[in-house]
Amino acid sequence: MPYVKRWSPPWTITDGRAGNVRQAVALASALKLGAHRPLVLSPRAPWRWLAPRWLPGMAHGYGEAFTALAAAPPALAIGCGRQAAGALRELRRHGSKVVQILDPRIGARHWDLVVVPEHDTLRGGNVLTLLGSLNPVNDDWLACGRAAFASFSELPGPRTALLVGGPTPHAPWHEPDMVQVFQQVAAQVRAEGGSLLATTSRRTPAALVGALRSAFADLPHVIWGDGGDGVNPYAGLLGWANRVVVSPDSVNLLSEACATRMPVSVALATQAQGRMARFQRALHERGRLQTRWLDWHTDGRIEPLRETARIAAQVRERLLPV
Repeated sequence: MPYVKRWSPPWTITDGRAGNVRQAVALASALKLGAHRPLVLSPRAPWRWLAPRWLPGMAHGYGEAFTALAAAPPALAIGCGRQAAGALRELRRHGSKVVQILDPRIGARHWDLVVVPEHDTLRGGNVLTLLGSLNPVNDDWLACGRAAFASFSELPGPRTALLVGGPTPHAPWHEPDMVQVFQQVAAQVRAEGGSLLATTSRRTPAALVGALRSAFADLPHVIWGDGGDGVNPYAGLLGWANRVVVSPDSVNLLSEACATRMPVSVALATQAQGRMARFQRALHERGRLQTRWLDWHTDGRIEPLRETARIAAQVRERLLPV
């Protein structure tokens, strides 16, 4: 591609939060301009409080590494989250092309491009929308996950992947309800045979990790509950799964589950509110979610939800001319 020779690898600018890093890196990688260069911001007051609104001295408001970058601005920077939005504004003032991921909550004109999920309301001539969130999940990524965790092939099928997040204002589920979900999934595995591949997140209430282990203690399983369980086998879980159950609180988890070619069911789906409920409705309209809870019957034709490559193509067309 001609623009690969002309454009240097992009920088990714984030606050270090896993979800924000994941989206910025996914887009940077999909542009295929070479290995991205990461920068984690160290914002301080008052810039941290008011981001992404501009204040004098912003080049010095996000840590020494950012000050150095602003002095020699990159050709292209990709950021995700509110703090990154403020930093990108400053880089743009210094000549960088910048792409902001997620709604900055002020006018989109301050960035070259803004990428937001369809369930948000921001629109504009420089706003790109997608269903769900940016992520790296595609056939190659899943194949790498299978290769890295080849031992999962020894688990009996069907293999159910269970992805557990944590309660949020848009999905305020309660721990006893999720314990019941564990019991229902375990009962299905017990009745049909098969095994469990499960992972929790940083937001998962600590008590639920123990409840998860207890629910599947008598069944073949792999459960990753915290750093003490070793390397997170997330890519292997999705790579080897035959079906996926996802908690209702995370756009990222649900987007990545739906990027596989497996049937996906949402646990406690009725507890989703606001934008999470809108996102689920859109997935149902697209035929990407199971209509009935833990009913895995399909016609065999599952179209994976993969928006990252499409958004990357639009970014190249808008910002990286030949």
